[in-house]
Amino acid sequence: VFIAQSRASGSHRDLEDEELTRIFVMIPKTYTEEDLREKFKMYGDIEYCSIIKNKTTGESKGLGYVRYLKPSQAARAIEECDRSYRAILAEPKNKSSESFEHDYYSNNMRPELRGNTLPFCMQPEFCSFEKAETRIQEPVSKRLSVVSRLPFIQEQLFALFDLIPGLEYCDVQRDPHTNSGYAVIQYSTAASAIYAKYKLHGFEYPPGNRLTVIFLEDGNDSSE
Repeated sequence: VFIAQSRASGSHRDLEDEELTRIFVMIPKTYTEEDLREKFKMYGDIEYCSIIKNKTTGESKGLGYVRYLKPSQAARAIEECDRSYRAILAEPKNKSSESFEHDYYSNNMRPELRGNTLPFCMQPEFCSFEKAETRIQEPVSKRLSVVSRLPFIQEQLFALFDLIPGLEYCDVQRDPHTNSGYAVIQYSTAASAIYAKYKLHGFEYPPGNRLTVIFLEDGNDSSE
């Protein structure tokens, strides 16, 4: 057994709901919950949609949540939806939503540096956004690098990363001059690699030994 939940964390379904099935998206302020559902229902079965509103005025903040029944559906939505939605995994509900919104804005918004792009106006419904806004996206790939202070055991590391669907291979490499661990992990889709990095970067395996997980260039166009 590589990952165990604390007794206070509740059922596996509760944990899955919190961390793997709910996505956070940027939407036009004119969107209703029905509009949001209509745009994202193609990726899977939606449990609910909600729009974040100003507590004082009741107006939409242009942000919303979509929760799916399965993690694979949320992964598909993040990978396949239009980039103007800026879809990411939502923070668990027990974390401050206002802090999460602030971090989301900070990480995803900046002045546009390339004057020949129109990030939202390819679709008329997004033209209400400032044209000076653009998406910042960390370069991702289907391949991950895993580093540890301690050496890895091939079978154990494979089993750990195989918890995320789509693992294609796990290659543990040993340096005869050091006692550190290094491995290359590859998944069948970028979505699986994103989830693996999200869940296992900083994970203690074995306890007290934190894993460092980063994306590796896999030869594909990262913009895809």
